[in-house]
Amino acid sequence: MTDSPSKEYISMARLIAFFCSGFLALLSTGELQTQTQHDFTVCGSSVANECSVHMCAANIGISHPDIVVETNTLSSVPPPDITYTLSIPDRTISSGLLSALQLEAIIYACQQHEVILQNGQRAGFLIGDGAGVGKGRTVAGIILENFLKGRKRALFSVSNDLKYDAERDLKDINAPDIPVFALNKIKYGDTATSEGVLFATYSALIGESQAGGQHRTRLKQILDWCKPSFDGVIVFDECHKAKNATSTKMGKAVLDLQSKLPRARVVYASATGASEPKNMIYMSRLGIWGQGTPFKAFDDFLHAIEKRGVGAMEIVAMDMKVSGMYIARQLSFSGVSFRIEEITLDEQFKLVYNKAARLWAEALELFTRAADTLGLASRKSLWGQFWSSHQRFFKYLCIAGKVRRLVELAHTEMQHGKCIVIGLQSTGEARTREVLDENDGHLDRFVSAAESISDSAEVMLCVFSAKLEELKLRLLGRIAELGKELPLNTLDELIDRFGGPEKVSEMTGRKGRVVRRPDGSVRYETRAEQGMNIDHVNIREKERFMTGEKLIAIISEAASSGISLQADKRVQNRRRRVHMTLELPWSADRAIQQFGRTHRSNQVTAPEYIFLISELAGERRFASIVAKRLESLGALTHGDRRATESRDLSQYNFENKVGAYSPLSKGMIDVGIFCKEPRLGLNTEKDCTITKFLNRILGLEVYQQNSLFQYFTDNFEYLINKDKKEGKYDMGILDLAPGNDEIHEETQEKFLTPGNPQEGQVILYKISVDRGMNWKEACSKAEKLTGDYEGFYLSNKVHDTLTSDNKSCFLCLSSKCQITSHL
Repeated sequence: MTDSPSKEYISMARLIAFFCSGFLALLSTGELQTQTQHDFTVCGSSVANECSVHMCAANIGISHPDIVVETNTLSSVPPPDITYTLSIPDRTISSGLLSALQLEAIIYACQQHEVILQNGQRAGFLIGDGAGVGKGRTVAGIILENFLKGRKRALFSVSNDLKYDAERDLKDINAPDIPVFALNKIKYGDTATSEGVLFATYSALIGESQAGGQHRTRLKQILDWCKPSFDGVIVFDECHKAKNATSTKMGKAVLDLQSKLPRARVVYASATGASEPKNMIYMSRLGIWGQGTPFKAFDDFLHAIEKRGVGAMEIVAMDMKVSGMYIARQLSFSGVSFRIEEITLDEQFKLVYNKAARLWAEALELFTRAADTLGLASRKSLWGQFWSSHQRFFKYLCIAGKVRRLVELAHTEMQHGKCIVIGLQSTGEARTREVLDENDGHLDRFVSAAESISDSAEVMLCVFSAKLEELKLRLLGRIAELGKELPLNTLDELIDRFGGPEKVSEMTGRKGRVVRRPDGSVRYETRAEQGMNIDHVNIREKERFMTGEKLIAIISEAASSGISLQADKRVQNRRRRVHMTLELPWSADRAIQQFGRTHRSNQVTAPEYIFLISELAGERRFASIVAKRLESLGALTHGDRRATESRDLSQYNFENKVGAYSPLSKGMIDVGIFCKEPRLGLNTEKDCTITKFLNRILGLEVYQQNSLFQYFTDNFEYLINKDKKEGKYDMGILDLAPGNDEIHEETQEKFLTPGNPQEGQVILYKISVDRGMNWKEACSKAEKLTGDYEGFYLSNKVHDTLTSDNKSCFLCLSSKCQITSHL
């Protein structure tokens, strides 16, 4: 039985109550306090990491070609009943051009669009389907449905590369008669197009004409085309592009568009659109905050959610599904294999790395002395530039150390009849352009991305006094000397090692690259081909990979949205994709986009993922997390925080006493983690973050950072285990009684949330859970035990159960300890 039931019962009841719409009201009143999720521990509960196969609520259409799943927390709540009737022709449905899965999303989106919020605006819908499920066709289906209902105009906001995919999707669902226009091809003063789909990139939304006139901005031109009474569809595809809406012109334009067209049918479509609560600011049509809701403004909603942690985010996603404003499915990862390839760094690389670490430590000391000498009052800009350069330098260095092994693995996989996709986040083009400018457009050598340290140092040092000139010159001399030993730009080196651009499909955002000529010389060349716009190059390179003309593809963040590289049944190149990741993305947004390029619907074989990690501190842990939890990235994205554990790192501050180990203590000072002298006004929460710690320790010498990170990991795991034992660990939403446990409902009470006498019903359940096994089964197990310390143990703790005061009896095994009975 459980311990004293009060806290557990209340916490469990509240979690169950979250299924009701009263959850958001409870959050706004502050009745649900942060500690409830930390105190929540129910005997017999377990966290299920797997997803459930998604069952379509709409009994219409042909099944999706691949197995689609939904996280357990989302699948535990039902969507609303379907009341909407589709107008899409039967031939489109019966032919399977739109699968049952896609039709379900279309129906719920159109049904939600019938709702008018209390502020007078039409409700919007969020499609959170994972990469590869077919968001493109779903959106095309929504446009077609509204076109058939007489709403002949639609605005489709997409990124540059996705316009062609969107046109293809409309044709694929038998809607070729819907005219399509690109905003950037229309003059500012022209609004002649009467109907059809207007494509506008997010950057185009903030476009302005220098000539003046009536239509000086693209936004005004769009509003004039739509008219104030516009009730057609506005689609924000890959809508995470508009995140941080209050701080960017693009985000403000997205909000402005929605507020000035109150009757528009808004659709947000992105697998990562809500990966962070703060990025939901542009989703004003969901009706979660604003007039008639528990939250007056978005900031109130954000504060309430962030105050209560990730557990609250899970419930927001569940509440959104119940309310009919959200749907999120993802491809099953059955058949996908994950592998972590650990790379041992050679001694020469370690020597260069350690030399670089010592040089940065010397630079830190010089910068500090210079700032003190000059009496700089504000040093924020100085240190911002310094640590930014520091982080980028060691990031490039870490990546470069894995190139040789990646090339070996790629050749081995291709010999086994597979093809290769390599994922990078950055291209190093900025450094290449700098060298080009320095040499008047001429370049006869490969460039090192990490070498930009010299430029950063020179820029930051140029303001210092003549008194420090000698130290400055000495440091710059050492930087130049180190630059000769630094590895080459990773992207250029990879292409060169694989045989040049003729063998590799490059899908990145850079405009040019450094290549080796047949005679062995090196030159810089543009990526644009004759008669082809640079914007079309990535699309052409994708075609070459999919036809099998090239068997190696390299993609960067710029090509991580919308491009399909899976072993599609409809293309010539059906080899199994081996997706290798040199550089782990910084955020869930980027990870889900890049991994989704090779795992999509209608594929012959599922991809194989290989994460290449070095022996440097930190990479191993993060790679393991990504590999184990790739099925569902992010709490809000798919309503299940348990799908990724990387957030756990941010819940602990790492403070320890390592001063006794003097070399390590000096190293911590060298990377700015320890201070030589006490600092006043230091905010522990703000200034001592896990992210900063993990970034800075890369600047330690190899043996120091590995020793320190091992110490950190040991403490981290100890704290987690300690919290679990004390019942303070946030386990998320738990599945009760997955095994032999027994649950007994004791009582239930109903409550109505303030201000909602008819709706928002909350039910408080009091339950008891018995996770013990019967005495006969326990005795049978005990007879088979042979270990010296195995057997029955009686706890010292007395359990105040509902019937009497009892002690727990444990049957302890050598590998685990399991509660067997209560005496």
